[in-house]
Amino acid sequence: MIVHGGNIFAASRRTGIPPERIIDFSASINPLGVPESAARLMKRSIDRLPPHYPDPFSEGLAASIARRLGVGADTVICGNGSTELIYLVPRALGPSKVLITAPTFGEYERACRNGGAGEIVTFALKGDESFDLRPEEFIEAMAGGDGPRGRPGRSKKKPCDMAFLCNPNNPTGRLVEKQTVREIAGAAREVSCCLVVDEAFIDFCPAESVVEEVERNPWLVVFRSMTKFYALAGLRIGYGVFHPSLVERIKAYKEPWTVNALAQYAGSAVLEDRVYEEASRKGMEREKSFMEAGLARIGIHFLPSRANYYLLKVDRGREVAAALEKKGILVRDCSSFDGLDGTYLRVAVRSREENERLLSEMAEVCAHL
Repeated sequence: MIVHGGNIFAASRRTGIPPERIIDFSASINPLGVPESAARLMKRSIDRLPPHYPDPFSEGLAASIARRLGVGADTVICGNGSTELIYLVPRALGPSKVLITAPTFGEYERACRNGGAGEIVTFALKGDESFDLRPEEFIEAMAGGDGPRGRPGRSKKKPCDMAFLCNPNNPTGRLVEKQTVREIAGAAREVSCCLVVDEAFIDFCPAESVVEEVERNPWLVVFRSMTKFYALAGLRIGYGVFHPSLVERIKAYKEPWTVNALAQYAGSAVLEDRVYEEASRKGMEREKSFMEAGLARIGIHFLPSRANYYLLKVDRGREVAAALEKKGILVRDCSSFDGLDGTYLRVAVRSREENERLLSEMAEVCAHL
């Protein structure tokens, strides 16, 4: 079973601390909370729930998303969080050989194995290179090679028919720039490899999205999430943008009614809430500067991040996480990520008061371990 952050209920059972008193830095959710626009609409919509089923394939929400992105409504498929789509695509397309970076979100590999993929190729990101992607080597790996282009004597094997790229990457927060992703997508097209770009955190740097490239490239799929930026984790809303040539093939494997009615109403509402978006980005920029200064002050190494979280390198990280939990603060122990160990922690960026407490408690814990 893949380990995830955000389980305050399990932490409450372990510590005896009520869930409402736990500060959760292990899940990277916008600290502004649920947009008021969504909350108001959901309250007004309660009377419309029984006895009707929701729109089985969320076509109204898909149309709202398409208008916002400037893509065709028939290219958007909504899901119960983007995780539903992560599992749906391998099941529908049946890849035999899949390329996945490490460290990255663990559900990609699990979804592909459940979908029948015979071979998973791991592309290791290097800690001494800030876990940044090496684009030429990634492209070569997609094509079935085992080294960068131009290396003498490299072997050629069967190309990959699917590859996953999380951008910004989870848990590192590192971004592959838009032009580079375009180049990777073009290379994927050349070798008939479906490149799945997971943009779950791209709303924190929206100019870097490649969603507009999908209509020009049938081998590119883009996933997006409303969980992180819009703080709708409990509602589970995600979507994918697909080339028209893929849509019916994907829909043939998709269950109906996976996005509930309240989620559909809320999703449409937040897409129009530009005030919330602007406040979120400005607030996140401010709090990230505060966090970076605080982490540097107490001597904790962190990776510069384009998302709303940081990957920390901490001696005895597991012990630090356990000690913080006893104080009612959850951070993400990253030892379950392929390519990381117990010296890595991931922390979200939250409100100023919460960030101050994290820095204070972490400084004390690290000083006494």
